[in-house]
Amino acid sequence: MILTAGTTHEHLVRLHEVILEEREHAKALDMDAMMQSMQEKEELLQVLAHMKDLAQEDKVIAKTIRNENRRNAYLFKATLDWIRDTMEFFGKRTTASSYSADAGMVDSKINGRLLSGKV
Repeated sequence: MILTAGTTHEHLVRLHEVILEEREHAKALDMDAMMQSMQEKEELLQVLAHMKDLAQEDKVIAKTIRNENRRNAYLFKATLDWIRDTMEFFGKRTTASSYSADAGMVDSKINGRLLSGKV
């Protein structure tokens, strides 16, 4: 998206909207729309990075933006941790080792990789 000229306040309001859209796209697993939102957010951040002083009313929305962006970051981190935990669970051995006739441990030949595609 190509940004049009606007005031700092307009850019901040749009950034807030984009961050909320980004979260909704992530929750809906709409990766294409989420990537578009992320790209627009990056463009807005590049424009806003050059702003030095914020008006008092813009400081309020800037604080809201920071909180919403942190909320998105927490959502993404928690989701990634959940995926890692799930992958770790499915990667564990699914059958216990058994014992031989002389009471020694016999390793199972199944490696427990449920996601390997092997039967």
